[in-house]
Amino acid sequence: MKVIKFGGSSLATAQQVEKVVRIIEADTERRFVVVSAPGKRTPEDTKVTDLLIAVYQARLAEQPIDNIVEKIYQRYVEIAAPYQVEPIILADILNELTNLNHLAIEDNPYFLDTILATGENCNAQLIASVLRAQGMAARYINPQELGIFVTPEPQNAQMITKYYQTIHQWAHSEEILVIPGFFGYTEDGNICTFSRGGSDVTGAIVARGVKASLYENFTDVNGIYAAHPGYVHEPETITEITYREMRELAYAGFSVFHEEALMPSFKANIPVVIKNTNNPSHPGTLITTKRTNLEKPVVGIASDEGFSMIYLSKYLMNREVGFTLRILEIFRDFNLNYEHIPSGIDDLSIILRSNQLTAELEEELLRKIAYEIDPDELRITHDLSLVVVVGEGMKHRVGSMAESTAALARKNINIEMINQGSSEVSIMFGIHKEREVDAIRNLYYTFFD
Repeated sequence: MKVIKFGGSSLATAQQVEKVVRIIEADTERRFVVVSAPGKRTPEDTKVTDLLIAVYQARLAEQPIDNIVEKIYQRYVEIAAPYQVEPIILADILNELTNLNHLAIEDNPYFLDTILATGENCNAQLIASVLRAQGMAARYINPQELGIFVTPEPQNAQMITKYYQTIHQWAHSEEILVIPGFFGYTEDGNICTFSRGGSDVTGAIVARGVKASLYENFTDVNGIYAAHPGYVHEPETITEITYREMRELAYAGFSVFHEEALMPSFKANIPVVIKNTNNPSHPGTLITTKRTNLEKPVVGIASDEGFSMIYLSKYLMNREVGFTLRILEIFRDFNLNYEHIPSGIDDLSIILRSNQLTAELEEELLRKIAYEIDPDELRITHDLSLVVVVGEGMKHRVGSMAESTAALARKNINIEMINQGSSEVSIMFGIHKEREVDAIRNLYYTFFD
């Protein structure tokens, strides 16, 4: 029994949906189908979710939404056109979209969630009808009926663990169940969406709930690349990767699969495979708890930009009890999150997302640290990128750190910060943003050439 999820690019047009139909037909174990809202048809196109955001903005501004609703509706009409979709389905979709004009705004914390969820909900109804038109026993099922009940946190819902057993009651359904991704229901009956990668989260939740043997996530690439294709020409596709490696890469900028979406599958020990709707015969990338092939020490190189680093030095810092705690309390008082805190005997660096800071806040923060901590040196560096070398195999091979630093030195790339966890799964470098691409390329060719 498999759970299969299709992203927006896989469902953007009738031609893409035809590929989806063939993929589902090809394997009778694919019993649970999770769908996103239709994505972009061309690079210049607007995906349905963005049109729904425009609906939200228009409602807030008390502007008419009829034209936007018509554009959204026509997307579903175009997808349905080649198939014998029941007329009632398109009528229901139009009615659901039209009703967005009547949603209450005041005292409604789920206003945006309800609007955004419409894209997936309408598409699930449509895809179920398409599958029936192709002769398959399929039906749409609402997340509430399925048992996806979540915490009441708008745009950041979390699955309530006890309801996995409710989902499991559907495990032996004789019909193919088509499920809208991205949202669940609170126990009070309100629609509440997940955070980034929401439809991926739904797929993982369903996989855990029905105790699937495999969670197949179909997108528009052959799998997870060992480096960003925009930085490295034709990078290798990773054939197998562990959950821990995937989380490290996803955190550092890999956008194929958001790391939070892995957790339900990880906790249930269900393998995940990333595959290509446009090339379904490609084996893709398998994400599992333990990797069998550790010959290559590194599986991927990733990077993310938009970081700042606060560096402070103080002689005999290590002898001051509670030194780091005092700094973290200052961060708490300023409502700031930090990403990493590499340290030495007399110095410490704090890496944080730059978008948390304004010029005024930065000045006040540094003044507070200077007053409370009285460091010998205090400075802040902006425009940093974090470049991460990831691989479970590094802990079994001596010299990965030396090879990495040598690769950067050959390109005269100055390292602002180095951090390696005790697990030895990743090595992180803080470098100036303008050298990010050079760093990625040289590290990639060091480990993959």
